[in-house]
Amino acid sequence: MKVLGLLGGMSWESTIPYYRTINEQVKARLGGLHSAKIVLYSVDFQEIERLQHQGDWDGAGRLLAEAAVALRAVGAEAIVICTNTMHKVAEAVEQASGL
Repeated sequence: MKVLGLLGGMSWESTIPYYRTINEQVKARLGGLHSAKIVLYSVDFQEIERLQHQGDWDGAGRLLAEAAVALRAVGAEAIVICTNTMHKVAEAVEQASGL
C-alpha cells in the first residue's frame, strides 16, 4: 500500500471527508481493520485565504509546494490536495514534489 500525503487545512473541515473516504475505501477493499497509510500536512488556512484574496496564486502555489516537499520527505508517495479551489496550483505542487 502506498503512503498518501494529504495537503489539508483549506479549511480543516474540508480535509475530514477526504480522510474518511480514503479510509472507508481501503477498509471496503481490504476488509478487517485495514486503514490507509497517510501523512497529513495541514496548512494555516488564513495564509491561503489571504493569498487567494490578493489573487496571488503563485504565492499559494509556492506555499503548497513547500508543504508537498515536506510530505515527500516523510514518506508520501502520492499527494492529494484536500480541497477543490486549490486545483489551480496542482501543477506547481507536482513539479516541486515530483509526486
